[in-house]
Amino acid sequence: MTTLMGMHAPEFSMRNERGETVSLADFAGKKYVVLYFYPKDATPGCTTQACDFRDSFEDFSELNAVILGVSPDNEASHVKFIEKQGLPFSLLVDEDHSVSEKYGVWKLKKMFGKEYMGIERVTFLIDPTGTIVKEWQKVKVKGHIEEALST
Repeated sequence: MTTLMGMHAPEFSMRNERGETVSLADFAGKKYVVLYFYPKDATPGCTTQACDFRDSFEDFSELNAVILGVSPDNEASHVKFIEKQGLPFSLLVDEDHSVSEKYGVWKLKKMFGKEYMGIERVTFLIDPTGTIVKEWQKVKVKGHIEEALST
């Protein structure tokens, strides 16, 4: 399992749910960027994770941190997910999984005896210099937000 901790975060430019281009460089001056990769909008684990981030959004904001979710879903899917769950942060579109590959989260997965490529649930904490200071791989949703906030 390779890690990016201590390295400069790979730059990215992706569309958000409104079709606006969002780049890592847009958040210079923020204390932290919480960049979390998740497999799919509106699935049970991903919904729980997004809602946990939603419920702690003010706590992250008080720490001058911005939250960004990334999945291969398209803009329309993200809009529906955001509206249904009342998410106060942007979800980024990585349909070609190029950014997921840069961050090393596009992996071979197995479910019900079938193998397929998909996003592994990983969260990165990026400091103001663009350095990855913490990385949570194979995230278990329960308790993850509390651990991220305390870091």
